[in-house]
Amino acid sequence: MEIFNNILIYFVIVPLLTLLGLALCSNKGIGAIRAVAVAGATVLVALAGYLVYLFLQARGAGDTSEMILRSEVMWYAPLNVKLALGVDGVSVVMILLSAFIVFAGVFASWKMNPLPKQFFLWFYLLSTGVFGFFISIDLFTMFMFYEVALIPMYLLIGVWGSGNKNYSAMKLTLMLMGGSAFLMLGIIGIYFHSSADGNWTMNILEIAQNDAIPHQWQMWLFPLTFIGFGVLGAMFPFHTWSPDGHASAPTAVSMLHAGVLMKLGGYGCFRIAIYLMPFAAQQLGWIFLTLTGISIVYGAFSACVQTDLKYINAYSSVSHCGMVLFAILMFNTTAMTGAVLQMLSHGLMTALFFALIGMIYGRTHTRDIRDMGGMMQIMPYLGVGYVIAGLASLGLPGLSGFVAEMTIFVGSYMHSDVFHRVLTIAATCSIVITAVYILRVVGKLLFGEVQNEHHRELTDASWEERLSTATLILAVAIIGCFPNFFVNIISDSFLPIVGALENAARAAGMM
Repeated sequence: MEIFNNILIYFVIVPLLTLLGLALCSNKGIGAIRAVAVAGATVLVALAGYLVYLFLQARGAGDTSEMILRSEVMWYAPLNVKLALGVDGVSVVMILLSAFIVFAGVFASWKMNPLPKQFFLWFYLLSTGVFGFFISIDLFTMFMFYEVALIPMYLLIGVWGSGNKNYSAMKLTLMLMGGSAFLMLGIIGIYFHSSADGNWTMNILEIAQNDAIPHQWQMWLFPLTFIGFGVLGAMFPFHTWSPDGHASAPTAVSMLHAGVLMKLGGYGCFRIAIYLMPFAAQQLGWIFLTLTGISIVYGAFSACVQTDLKYINAYSSVSHCGMVLFAILMFNTTAMTGAVLQMLSHGLMTALFFALIGMIYGRTHTRDIRDMGGMMQIMPYLGVGYVIAGLASLGLPGLSGFVAEMTIFVGSYMHSDVFHRVLTIAATCSIVITAVYILRVVGKLLFGEVQNEHHRELTDASWEERLSTATLILAVAIIGCFPNFFVNIISDSFLPIVGALENAARAAGMM
């Protein structure tokens, strides 16, 4: 079949082959399990690198089409459902991010116990859903892969998690499935209004080209889809699953969940909700802009009062993911570019945070900063890594967080009306709050007095832990030092969306 000549399909095939390889391994063959897991992650990184090369080559050859590497095959003819693949610049960088975090997550789970084989089976099933979502341009297949990515979370937390893991796993699953129910209703409504002549389609590009969804229906369908994706993006007040879920999840699952899975929310909001229903986005965007503004400030303040390292990072993620949705709802290219850079930056730095927290917890058996101190002299490598992650989170120039947040706030302040500028100013206050809780934790955890004399006997990071964290640290530094490389990849991706928003604004008499 022609679709197998498309590199994109192998982002689904490779994780599935890894699943097959893991299934054939003995439960006691830890060496073989690790080898298969590492092989799958390495191939995914290589594929992602080659995809970036193909994308740059296409752009260099003057290909300015909205999507490249497009191919499709009929899947279910009665509903005109196709396995339709394609990527633009945003999809490419999200795939690259996912590949790096899967790679780092495998090494962070090197000593996973118990049931390492079963853990990696569910881990790669989750990865299959993530990659499938980013390469799909058909609503049905996107939703299918979206569900494939969500379902394994229950077992990954409930079986391999810690603390009140059963409660956290159930709460996360119920809230995300609730969001999926909203999303499914929205997708069904979009499908039945995708064409004026009754030739309904699930293809996102065809729906956008038809521009057939009536304005009155957009006003109903836009909230359904935006809330559906916004739940996964930890939008206030639908964020409460996130801190508990992250706190109980095993290290690699926290890395993949906060680093990649939450990005499905932001990606879906602009790819489906805003792009396909621009009129309703213009009319109702202020409501969700207010909610995301609350997420930014509320998440930062909540992180300040936590003493558990994972809860601190989880509430920090609520704040940083709020910036993504906040920037997307500004409806201009600059802010949206900042949103994607923030997805990249947050994905890497929060994965680094959770990896380091898991490594520290594995040694100290506590995540309470009141019971720890002086870690820099005991395990200097992990301490330096935590400082770098913290500096990236608070936006130090030269690291990924600075360029992402600056682009978001500059793009947001481009609006000349009082409402948008007041919200932007309020959101920028989160930078100060972030500096407070990051520096507080770093000072207490790394440079304070040693609280437990037994901690002096602890060892520093092992080779696999150094490889996992060094990969993420290098990526954070590359984005911070060479942001233009990534901006050039994603810059054209927003033009169709911004164009659709401008046309909708003209139609509504807002321009």
